[in-house]
Amino acid sequence: MSTTEETEQRSISPAEIPFSTPDALKPYITDTGKILPRKYTHLSAKEQRRITKTVKRARNLLFAQ
Repeated sequence: MSTTEETEQRSISPAEIPFSTPDALKPYITDTGKILPRKYTHLSAKEQRRITKTVKRARNLLFAQ
């Protein structure tokens, strides 16, 4: 790797958020635990479906409350 190449720091996409990290899910849920709609999250339909599944999976395993 040369010194002119920069390593890119990319943010995690909603599809890559693991259900075992509740802190990463906080921008997508309210204080009461409801999932925010696309209107507020500004996600695509595909990304919103993945977030919904991830939040529900975390709820079932009692990670996110």
